[in-house]
Amino acid sequence: MRKLILTFISILFIGCAFAQTKDAAAAKNSPETVVVKHRLTDSVIERFNVLKVNRGIRQGLYQALYQKNYALASGYYDNDKRTGVWHFFDNRGHLVQNFDYRTNQITYEAPEDSTSNLQYFVDVKLNDTAKTTKPLKVGGRFFGYLPYLNLFKLPPELMNLNPNVSFGAVELLISPLGRLASFKVHVYSGSYEKTFNMSIDVPDPADKIFVPATVNGQAVSCRVVIKCGFRNDGGLEFY
Repeated sequence: MRKLILTFISILFIGCAFAQTKDAAAAKNSPETVVVKHRLTDSVIERFNVLKVNRGIRQGLYQALYQKNYALASGYYDNDKRTGVWHFFDNRGHLVQNFDYRTNQITYEAPEDSTSNLQYFVDVKLNDTAKTTKPLKVGGRFFGYLPYLNLFKLPPELMNLNPNVSFGAVELLISPLGRLASFKVHVYSGSYEKTFNMSIDVPDPADKIFVPATVNGQAVSCRVVIKCGFRNDGGLEFY
């Protein structure tokens, strides 16, 4: 019995040593990374890892943080591509969406309440029995729409608008195919109103793609309107 126990302990020791050697080899062979921080807006900072030998390649954990307190996005990169399940939150830390990059599917979308900054307008007449779904954007209702807000700044001649009576509205038209068809920014200040037509050739091709709205199971065009405030530098931010 003593000999049997000693044999078992020896096998266990060899197994643990092998596992530790394997983990050490994996750590040694994994690419070395460095942490990069980048400010997306006045209130949002993204933090991610890049390869030390090529800082244009993201590798490992990515996080976007709102006012350094709440995560807006969390997930992993593998060789500059998003991988696995990513989690997206609103600016109060509530989970609003999960997206699985292995299957390219939204696996969870939180219900939207009346406090949302987003409004939806379909281009068909609705009756009381119509069953509708809204357009969906990968990244959820906060992080997913930040790229459009970041593409606009007030021109110099409008920088003196009274901030107490001024606001902006981003208007996106999403086609029945789930493509960005129109991108506008409306500026309101008291009785003043001006519309800026923005290019739909946005920097990231992924920001041209949506899950389209539907009415009774049929894909339809839908306008998404996002009410925004103005930052001191003339940029847009969520209310």
